[in-house]
Amino acid sequence: MEPLPMAHPSRTAPGPKPPPWLKVRLTQGENYLEIKQLMRSQTLHTVCEEAMCPNIYECWQARTATFLILGDICTRNCGFCAITTGRPTELDRLEPQRIAETTKNMGLRHVVITSVTRDDLADGGAEIFAGCIEAVREQVPGCGIEVLTPDLLGNWEALASIVAARPDIFNHNTESVPRLYPWVRPKAQYERTLELLRRVKQQDESIVTKSGLMVGLGETREELHQVFVDLRENGVDVLTVGQYLRPDQKHLPVEKYYTPEEFVDIKREAQALGFRHVESGPLVRSSYHAASQVPQEV
Repeated sequence: MEPLPMAHPSRTAPGPKPPPWLKVRLTQGENYLEIKQLMRSQTLHTVCEEAMCPNIYECWQARTATFLILGDICTRNCGFCAITTGRPTELDRLEPQRIAETTKNMGLRHVVITSVTRDDLADGGAEIFAGCIEAVREQVPGCGIEVLTPDLLGNWEALASIVAARPDIFNHNTESVPRLYPWVRPKAQYERTLELLRRVKQQDESIVTKSGLMVGLGETREELHQVFVDLRENGVDVLTVGQYLRPDQKHLPVEKYYTPEEFVDIKREAQALGFRHVESGPLVRSSYHAASQVPQEV
């Protein structure tokens, strides 16, 4: 496990108390329980569970989920993420077929597929991503397909293979401002993230490109605005902005809780830069309301 840089000034600080607008209603309805059983029966993982998403009850009750492929062990140790870090052992080439079958059984019209980061694989898992897209296309015609990929360590040939499978939406999260990358994303590179998003659009301009950020990690509004500018300059169509929530004491503390009014202001600021769609709110995550984040004409 790669240690995080130790220079973060508030690594062990408790941080402010969560405000009342971050309360989530926990409701395990019939659809939630059915989807949970479907996931277990197909031996599939979801980022909803592994990353402790606060929207899992709402999304699963609405029969939407974000599949987590390539196992549930990540090769990176990001300062914000609850997914287990270690040495992955799992590479299941039948996973695309199970993803497609479960998408069909769930009756999904828009599926989101993401993964742990697999720096141990030469292509970063691109072959499985492409296989998932192709399998869903074959088994569920008309279903919207969104992928949320790692940076593939800048393997642009691997990236091209995913783009060639033609997902409807290609998402790669920026996560934070470049100054905070040593603590938030210690093995990532801000310029590499921008280049990945730019290359997707250059290779197939019909694919909607998307990226997301967390706020509350110590960024300034000026830094946040500059990231928005950079994303637009690199052709990103859709932006999501949500509040960072600390998974546990091993992760980075929350420096600030943004108010709902501040999220409205952030949305206006980003929209003014020309994004096709901006989703901004305390509980917004990159896959939250994914099907409705892109206008029908896109």
